[in-house]
Amino acid sequence: MGAFSSHNVGIGMALLILLLTIPTLLRTAVAGNPPFSCGPGATTKGYAFCDSRLPPERRAADLVARLTLTEKVSQLGDEAAGVPRLGVPPYKWWSEGLHGLSFWGHGMHFDGVVSRITSFPQVLLTAASFDDDLWYRIGQAIGTEARALYNLGQAEGLTIWSPNVNIYRDPQWGRGQETPGEDPTTASKYAVAFVKGLQGTSATTLQTSACCKHASAYDLEDWNGVVRYNFNAKVTPQDMEDTFNPPFKSCVVEGKATCVMCAYTTINGIPACANSDLITKTFKGEWGLNGYVSSDCDAVALIRDAQRYSPTPEDTVAAALKADNESCNLISGLDLNCGNYTQVHGMAALQRGKMTEQDVDKALKNLFAVRMRLGHFDGNPRNNALYGSLGAKDVCSRAHKDLALEAAQNGIVLLKNDASILPLDRLAVASVAVIGPNADDPAALNGNYFGPPCETTTPRQGLQRYVKDIRFHAGCSSAACDFAATDQAVRIAGSSDYVILFMGLSQKQEQEGLDRTSLRLPGKQQSLITAIASASKRPLILVILSGGPVDVTFAKSNPKIGAILWAGYPGQAGGLAIANVLFGNHNPSGRLPVTWYPEEFTRVPMTDMRMRADPATGYPGRSYRFYQGKTVYKFGYGLSYSHFSRRLVVSGTSKQTPITNLLSGLTVKPTAKGGASYDVEELGVDGCEQLKFPAMVEVQNHGPLDGKHSVLMFLRWPNVTGGRPVSQLVGFRSQHLKAGEKASLRFDVSPCEHFSRVGEDGTKVIDTESHFLMVDKDESEISL
Repeated sequence: MGAFSSHNVGIGMALLILLLTIPTLLRTAVAGNPPFSCGPGATTKGYAFCDSRLPPERRAADLVARLTLTEKVSQLGDEAAGVPRLGVPPYKWWSEGLHGLSFWGHGMHFDGVVSRITSFPQVLLTAASFDDDLWYRIGQAIGTEARALYNLGQAEGLTIWSPNVNIYRDPQWGRGQETPGEDPTTASKYAVAFVKGLQGTSATTLQTSACCKHASAYDLEDWNGVVRYNFNAKVTPQDMEDTFNPPFKSCVVEGKATCVMCAYTTINGIPACANSDLITKTFKGEWGLNGYVSSDCDAVALIRDAQRYSPTPEDTVAAALKADNESCNLISGLDLNCGNYTQVHGMAALQRGKMTEQDVDKALKNLFAVRMRLGHFDGNPRNNALYGSLGAKDVCSRAHKDLALEAAQNGIVLLKNDASILPLDRLAVASVAVIGPNADDPAALNGNYFGPPCETTTPRQGLQRYVKDIRFHAGCSSAACDFAATDQAVRIAGSSDYVILFMGLSQKQEQEGLDRTSLRLPGKQQSLITAIASASKRPLILVILSGGPVDVTFAKSNPKIGAILWAGYPGQAGGLAIANVLFGNHNPSGRLPVTWYPEEFTRVPMTDMRMRADPATGYPGRSYRFYQGKTVYKFGYGLSYSHFSRRLVVSGTSKQTPITNLLSGLTVKPTAKGGASYDVEELGVDGCEQLKFPAMVEVQNHGPLDGKHSVLMFLRWPNVTGGRPVSQLVGFRSQHLKAGEKASLRFDVSPCEHFSRVGEDGTKVIDTESHFLMVDKDESEISL
C-alpha cells in the first residue's frame, strides 16, 4: 500500500500526521448520517438488488445489469462514484486497520463525535505473544470501531485493507514491522484469527471486509537502487508453495477473507496484478475466494509505467481485469484498482476492443456482492440487528484500552536477564535514570499505519507510576542519533540508583518505501549505551523499541548491561506495559517471531529470493527454517521471570504403531537421496483426516511468579536433504499458570499439513522416513 508514504520518507512525524489529516480538516462537517441504499420509500425498493432475501451474488448481478457502461467504468477505482438515479452513494474502498483504524486511506474520518481510536501494538510485537485468541480479539475490536464510525457517519466504506501477511524474509525490510514475522505457520494462524475477528461471526452480514495483502513474494522497498515498483522477484515453485503463499491461502480458505490485494512485485517476469496463475487460477479458482481482488495503490499504472509489461494504458487495464484469462468465462482477473487508472482508461480499453463489457461486469459483480454482504443495500445500517447499536461508546472503550495494554504486555520479549536483575522491586528503587530518544516520544509507540490513539503512555510516563524520582535525558535528539549528549547522560546515569535506556529505531530507519541499510543501532547509540553502562552503579537495563531485529551482540556480551527487552512499537499503552514488565506486575512471555541476525547478514542481497541455503556458493538461507549461520537471537527465543518445564507426550501414531492400512494403497515415489514419499494430494481430504493424532505437552510453572507461557512445537526430519527445513513450526499454545500450577496442552497434529514438505516442483509430499516432534529438547519419533 501507499504511494503516499513512500514519497515522504524524510518528513517528520508531526508533519506527516498534519499532511495526512489535511483532507479530513478540509471536509465539510460530517452530518452524522451513514451512507446506504434501499431505505424506506426508496424508488428502487422493488428492484432485486434491494431485496435482502436474495443471495448477494444475485442482488449484485441485478444492480450491475442496471448500470450504463459509463457508470460501470466509474466503479473500477478505489473511490467509486455514486449512481444517484439508482440511489447508490459514492463508496471509498480504501481504509486501513493494521493495528487500529488509520489516517492512511480515504474511508475513515476522525473529525466528528469520534476523534480518536484504540491504537494496538504494531503487528510484529503482537505476533510475539503467539496467542491466536488475542489476535482474534484485536481484529474484533478494530472491526467494532470501524462499524461504530460508519454508523456515526464518519466512514465512507467498511472495506479494511488489512492484515499484511507477507513473510518477513529479510531483516532489512522496512515493512517487516507490519507482518506476523518470518514463519508461514505463524503468519497463517495470525491471518485466520485476525480476519475472523475483523469480519465478525455472522454468516450473512459482514462486520467489515478484510483484505489480506500483498500477494505475493513482496518484501522489498528500496535496496541498492532496486525499488518495489519494478523489482522482478525470481521465486521457485518450492518457495512459493511452502513460504510465500501459505498465509494468503489460510486467509481465504480458513479465514474466509473477502479480499486479497495483489502486490507491486513482478513475479518471474509477470506483474502480480496481471498474473492469471495467481489471481484467477489460485485465489479465485483453487482457493475459492468469495470476494474481490484489489491492486495495491497505483499498481495497475505501474504495469506499464515502471514494469513495461504492456504497451498502452488500454492494454494495461485489459491485462489486469482479464488477467490473461481468455479461457474462463466465469472468473474475472483483478476486480478493483487502488487509484483511478482503470477509471481513466477503462472506456478507451472497451472502445478499442482490448476487453469487453462482460469483463467489467465480472469484476463489478464481485465488488457489489461484498457491499451487499456489508449491508449497504439493506437500508439504514443503524437498524441492523447485529451492528446497528454500535456508536461512540464502542470506540476507545475500557475493554479496548485494556486489550491494547494486554497485547503490549504479552508481546514484550525478555532477551537477557543476568543475575535476575529483573523484576525490579519498587520499594528498593530510589531513583531511575531514564535515557534515550524513545523514552518519552509518543511517536515511538506507533509504528506505521496508525490513527489518533485514545491516549498514550510513553515509557517515561509509565515508569513515573512506579518511581517518583525519574531523571530523564533523551541522549540523542532522535533515534538516528547523529549526535549524542554522552557527557550529560553519563552524569545522570552515574548519580542514579538504576539506569533504564530506551533505544532502538523509528520510522526514519524503517517504513514503507524505506529499507534499512544496517542491522546495528543507528548513529551513536551503541557508543552512548556503552559509555553509560561503564558509568552506571549497577548493570543497566536496555529496552529496544523497533520493528525489525537489531544486532545487539555488544550488549548481549557486556556484563554491565544486565537486561535487554524488545518492546517493538507497543501502541498507545506501550509505556505502561513496559513499566509493568520491568517491575514484575506482568511476567514477560513474548517470543521472537523473527530471527535476529548479525550485521554480516546485510551482505546477502535482498534481491535474492531463495529461502534455502546453498553451501556451495556460501548463500546462508533465510529464516530459522533454512538459515545456516550465526544468530544474535533465534526465532522463538524469550525468557520469563519464572521457570517453566515442558514434557511432550504423543498418543496415537508412534514409532511402534506405524500406519500401514491407509498408506498401503498409495503410490510410493522415490526421492533423490534414495528415500521415498507419498503425494499429499493422492491421500485426499478423508485420508488426511484419518492420519491426524493428538500430542500433549505437560507444562508446569515452577515459580516464583504467576505467568503466561507459550509452548512452541516443531518438527524436524532426519536430515535436511532435498530442501527439507532444518525445523518447522507445527503449532503453538498459550496458557496462564499460577506458580506451582500444571496444565496439559493439546496439539492436534495433521501429518498432511505438519509432516509434509514441498518438492522442487511445488508439490507436497510426506516422506516415509521418521519424523521428530520437538518441544525444546524433548523429542518424539513418528514413523509413517
